[in-house]
Amino acid sequence: MEKEVIMQRLIQIFKDVFDLDDVVLTPDTTADDIEEWDSLEHINLISAVESSFKMKFKMKEISTMKNVGEMISIIQERAKR
Repeated sequence: MEKEVIMQRLIQIFKDVFDLDDVVLTPDTTADDIEEWDSLEHINLISAVESSFKMKFKMKEISTMKNVGEMISIIQERAKR
């Protein structure tokens, strides 16, 4: 799956989870960049991403994921399997 396709799907997920009309995501986007992205919303975000991409993150991946780019890389890797 192409990074651009994943990013477009993630943008919609972020809009839905954080209830934002407009969100700018880059591979470097972190929780610090989105005011609504707290620990509770992080759980909701992970759940929404897993549901949308029909995959499950490993606990280690969730705890070490630092930005949107790392999330995209994990999704890409899982799509190859």
